[in-house]
Amino acid sequence: MSLHDQLNEDMKQAMKNKEKDRLSVVRLLKAAIQNEAIKLGKKELTEDEELTVLSREVKQRKDSLQEFEKAGREDLVEKTRNELVFVQDYMPAQLDEEELEKIVREAIAETGASSKAEMGKVMGALMPKVKGKADGSLVSQLVQRHLS
Repeated sequence: MSLHDQLNEDMKQAMKNKEKDRLSVVRLLKAAIQNEAIKLGKKELTEDEELTVLSREVKQRKDSLQEFEKAGREDLVEKTRNELVFVQDYMPAQLDEEELEKIVREAIAETGASSKAEMGKVMGALMPKVKGKADGSLVSQLVQRHLS
């Protein structure tokens, strides 16, 4: 089942169950995917493009969560945490740190990088492999640790 179909099914289910929060998030995700398709001039997005949109939505919510916590806005913190959980339901399973370490070491070996100056080369080779499966900042930290 495609992400679009899954979102439609989940939207119907959320309406039946009167889950306002979930319904709101599903609608936002559908809109984000539709807007991206329009922007790219396509009728439907590829799986990779959908993953890019979902990753962007997760990142936005994580950034918002940090800002709300700094500002002491507990009402918005809770709402954003719930949204984040709903959005992450549509993401592929996340790699654990051990698997990620292995992939980072392989990418460093592939690129032949040996210093932090070559971090961009490693990240360029690495990110397509872990797209949507790992947080970019965590990947960056692991690469820095291995190159230092």
